[in-house]
Amino acid sequence: MRERLKSNLSNNVVTHLFAPSIETEQYRSFESMMEVNKAHLVMLISEGIIKFEVGKEIMDSLEEIGEAGPEKLEIDPNLEDLYFNIEAVLINKVGKEIGGQLHTGRSRNDLYATVLRLNSRKAVLEICHLLIELRYTLLTLAEKYKYVVMTAYTHMQPAEPITLGHYLSAMLYALDRDFSRFIAAFHRTNYSPLGAGATASTTFPINRKQTARLLGFINPMGNSLDGIASRDYLLEIVSAMNIFANNMSRLSQDLYIWSTDEFGLVEVDDSVAASSSIMPQKKNPITLEHIKAKSGHVLGGLVSMTSIMKNTPYGHSRDLAGESHKGFWEAASEIKAAAVLMNETLDTVSFKEEQMIKRAKNNFSTVTELANVLVREGGISFREAHQIVGQLVSEMIEANTPVTKVTSEVIRKISYQLLGKELVITEVSINKALDPAENAKAKNAEGGPAPNTVELQLEAMRNKLHKDRKWLEEQYKVIEERKEDLSNFIK
Repeated sequence: MRERLKSNLSNNVVTHLFAPSIETEQYRSFESMMEVNKAHLVMLISEGIIKFEVGKEIMDSLEEIGEAGPEKLEIDPNLEDLYFNIEAVLINKVGKEIGGQLHTGRSRNDLYATVLRLNSRKAVLEICHLLIELRYTLLTLAEKYKYVVMTAYTHMQPAEPITLGHYLSAMLYALDRDFSRFIAAFHRTNYSPLGAGATASTTFPINRKQTARLLGFINPMGNSLDGIASRDYLLEIVSAMNIFANNMSRLSQDLYIWSTDEFGLVEVDDSVAASSSIMPQKKNPITLEHIKAKSGHVLGGLVSMTSIMKNTPYGHSRDLAGESHKGFWEAASEIKAAAVLMNETLDTVSFKEEQMIKRAKNNFSTVTELANVLVREGGISFREAHQIVGQLVSEMIEANTPVTKVTSEVIRKISYQLLGKELVITEVSINKALDPAENAKAKNAEGGPAPNTVELQLEAMRNKLHKDRKWLEEQYKVIEERKEDLSNFIK
């Protein structure tokens, strides 16, 4: 294969380029490459490009190589890549005259482009599986805590009472969008470059639709140059990973802050916590720290891939085919780990319900509803009501008076000072507005935190989750059915 070249590869090229690449691909890509070899061979036989007897001998040898597995391959890094090493084993078994016919009508370029799509397709489905598990865990928690009142925060300051179920529902909606992005990325990944050749396809009468079908792809890619040049689908997948990681990082940050002694709203299970080497009282929520950090690794993968790809011509090159996807695999590994860690953390977490309601009762988060009461019962504008309640809160904080001490008389005096008229609001209305549970329950506009509206949100998320799980099962089913078709042809 080096007939054009007059010298052997230098030791540095072998050591720093080919050996590390083969070592990685030997286990990641062996199964996919064998599937591509078999699908291509089936097509060559079906189209009469090679004789059946020749194809049968090649297929029998491929079966032997496949059954032995990647660990039995005798790797020679001087052969440049995994494919040539597999081909060398094949030729050693059946001879170059027969074994050399497998490469008819294809190039390493379309071969590796196809293997990469198979590998990345598998990674997407694995992530989708983990994402579905995480969403089910969140759904279970949201249903359990839809009546538990807590404070919502804006700018990390107490805002308004919501329910814990409402907060968890918000995360479900975010992860639902994440799953939709992976579906879209999977769809654009699931097209076959096989048959694109080095760049200009081939003069052999190949059947690209057959190989695409046997490998579980939707269809062949429509342009041979695009088939070997495109890696944008990898950027799309990692972009989806990056957004998913970002959402998990934000959830981790909330749980992390809420687990501090100062908040005391959350406690992670001992099984996902660590202690200190010197401070025996410590219980550190380490999974949350790692999940946040892993989002940075995912972003790093996206940045490295983008910076490499943007400087490549639209064709085949080693920086595109050999280097650009390295960040993809680190990102995939980190996002899987983060999803597993988040799922286990949530599955074992404890929420301090009494502390949540206590905080909501005493941190002035209920007074927005008090302003609404002034509008409804006092007949003033909301801006005037905002002014009255703002003054009320300022005076109570300065006097170290709890929000539970708000009375009709206090409101009457402040309204007279600011507006020149006395507002008479009943104690019943005031107490109801300042009750966090009643406050949250009253927010029953579509999408709000009231338990009945949260249940509607969860029903929508439950239905979407069932639909997404069915979609995932269908993708696995199609791929397995195509593998069986390929296996049956071999038999």
